[in-house]
Amino acid sequence: MQTNRTLPSTTFRLPHQPSCTLLLGVLLFLSLFIPALPAHAQSTNPHTDPINLSPEVREAHVLFYNLDYDGALVRFEAIQRAHPQNPMAMNYILMTLIFRELYHQDLLDTTYYAHDSFLSSKRDVPVPQATRDRIEQLTDSAIALCDQQIKANPNNAHAWFARGYARGMHAAFITLVDHSYVGAARQGLASRNDSEQALRIDPGYADAKMAVGIQQFAVASLPRILRIMIGITGVTGNKEKGLDLLRQCAAQGVVNRVECRTALSLFLRHDARYPEALAVQHGLAQEFPRDYLFRLEEANLTKDKGDGPGAIAAYERLLTDARKPGFFIDPRLQMTYFGLADTQRGQNQISAAAQNYLNAAAQPKCSEWLKRRAQLNAGEMFDLLHQRDKAIQMYKEAAAGGGDQSQADMARKYLKTPYTGS
Repeated sequence: MQTNRTLPSTTFRLPHQPSCTLLLGVLLFLSLFIPALPAHAQSTNPHTDPINLSPEVREAHVLFYNLDYDGALVRFEAIQRAHPQNPMAMNYILMTLIFRELYHQDLLDTTYYAHDSFLSSKRDVPVPQATRDRIEQLTDSAIALCDQQIKANPNNAHAWFARGYARGMHAAFITLVDHSYVGAARQGLASRNDSEQALRIDPGYADAKMAVGIQQFAVASLPRILRIMIGITGVTGNKEKGLDLLRQCAAQGVVNRVECRTALSLFLRHDARYPEALAVQHGLAQEFPRDYLFRLEEANLTKDKGDGPGAIAAYERLLTDARKPGFFIDPRLQMTYFGLADTQRGQNQISAAAQNYLNAAAQPKCSEWLKRRAQLNAGEMFDLLHQRDKAIQMYKEAAAGGGDQSQADMARKYLKTPYTGS
């Protein structure tokens, strides 16, 4: 069914270099990071598919926002059975499957994407084959259904938007799971083209502004030589225009209202505009206080802003709330412990950092990749504390199979020569 993913003629080839981080990483990861709960929307809105305003979709999103992916999936599947010819019904299932898997793989902590290192990561992401097969099948089916509807009515803005949504979602998946950057970049461009067509048909289709805004910002952030190469294909970028489009979508959209604010936060973070990013993220955390990821991101941004004590307090509040029965659903505390340890390390609280790296690695659902990172960092802390026996034990565990092999390489180095902090 590969023919369903037909791309526009203006495709381009990009070099496999970390300098492509924004276009290949931030763009494609954020292309569909977190779907919005359309609680503010009116019961009718001519600029969105009516299914997006239905009570059933809203109820499913409530579960999604509480990270109850299994509960959301059951409801979205029921919606799809009731609306088998609506591609957005398929897209919501696709969205839930992808983000459930990314969450289980510790891939929804945006600290991982705020720097260049994730593009060169050797990390293996072991997605169950049944999950992968279903994601591929849903992507192909949603795109094929949109193709039929566009052929029947080329002015169907809902179909153009839904096709761009499916393409963007799949691009995010293959970027993060398979490190398929060039293929994902092409899908990301196709998603933008679909969104632009939806806007040509209906300029009020605010949700379609997200894909365009993200790529505007991403392309403008590339090194000059890459901007020239991409500009030849007609793809241009402007940071402030991109941010403005995201703000418009956040204010007026239905499907992408919250994810545009998430994109804004990460873009501002990438450009070290921490107070602005934190203001956006604080608003999300206040609006959704039981969304573990929003709360975690607020703590991460406080750390990045340079407010170590404030970040430590935010991480500790998050851990306190996580101990309350039923407050969060399936909180992946390894991400909080790791962020807390990193912050304590920056504040020269070496002993506390060592303990919290150990706490991160000890979490029962911690991915092998994050576990190895935590073990390596714990070993470094024990070396700084002159507890060489404990450091060696951590390095041995970090050098074991699985996870990101770059962590194993560093662990083997420190097994021979103690870490000194330089």
